[in-house]
Amino acid sequence: MTAPDRPGPSCGPGREAAASPGSTHPLFTIGYEGTTPDRLIETLREAGVTTLVDVRELPNSRRPGFAKRALSEALGRAGIGYRHLRALGTPPEGRAAAKAGRTAEMKRIFGARLAGTEAQAAVAALAVEAREGRVCLLCLEADPAQCHRSLVAEAVASPGDIAIVHLHAAGALPA
Repeated sequence: MTAPDRPGPSCGPGREAAASPGSTHPLFTIGYEGTTPDRLIETLREAGVTTLVDVRELPNSRRPGFAKRALSEALGRAGIGYRHLRALGTPPEGRAAAKAGRTAEMKRIFGARLAGTEAQAAVAALAVEAREGRVCLLCLEADPAQCHRSLVAEAVASPGDIAIVHLHAAGALPA
């Protein structure tokens, strides 16, 4: 493996940027659908991510290596911090809408949660963290357009000095 690069808010292999002009701090997002923990960690390391923020309401997974404990331990061995922010997870009715392919409904439901006091405090803290380090938001869906993590990233980036960079795990299968 090559040494981790330190990309800015521009695109590169495995990345799509949604940067605004003058953005200086990247906020990464990634989905683990169709990949392995090793490939996910490799992608994070290549992007220079120092902290993975899990934005699943329930950080459980039937996919080996992606439940909270296993993932946090594997990340720790790779030198990447892990934090779970339940306040930024999709509530059950939003997950049901997403599973049924009703993305607009999921976004509406999650938008209501995101407007809450606890979620807004978490967004503010993430914005500070994104300006000080290399943070990546994690959820299941490979396609960020189908995932609430894009809404979280947009809320964090709204002051305008944070660029959203969507990572795609090396070897990820198309959704």
